[in-house]
Amino acid sequence: MPRRSAPERITYAFAETSVDRILVAMSATGVVEVTFVTSDEAELASLRTRFKHATLEPDAGAHAAWVAAVVSHVETPFDATAVPLDLRGTEFQRDVWAALIDIPAGQTRSYAEVARAIGRPTAFRAVAQACGANPVGIVVPCHRVIGSDGSLTGYAGGLHYKRALLSREGSLS
Repeated sequence: MPRRSAPERITYAFAETSVDRILVAMSATGVVEVTFVTSDEAELASLRTRFKHATLEPDAGAHAAWVAAVVSHVETPFDATAVPLDLRGTEFQRDVWAALIDIPAGQTRSYAEVARAIGRPTAFRAVAQACGANPVGIVVPCHRVIGSDGSLTGYAGGLHYKRALLSREGSLS
């Protein structure tokens, strides 16, 4: 009979930022999810759905430095601390997310520009979908991706978060 491995352990913590409250979820190797909180119960239910085979537990402070680094990305985007990430997605999504990390604070790119940056110039719609699937918004700054016409387009939790993050980076006039 094959041995079953223990379920993955995901810890989570809520933190206050000047934009809004966030949830940071972490595996043993890095941050797996960052989201603005609409309600604690809703965010925890979403986390349970996403990590249905994992054991979810409140973080007892073991990853306090990771949570602080995520908060730093909100508060000081031009001097944000490195955050260990445990990114889970397709190869295409990870390529898009890597390109997003390369967009400096205070700058934006269109979906088409990101598609060209990853060598897939016609994949701008797929880039938009990868941005929408980004589980660690803020740290992997999908808020810095806008429409080709300069318009603000979708953002998890709502455009008001995207607008707030871009405003603090000076990307919006």
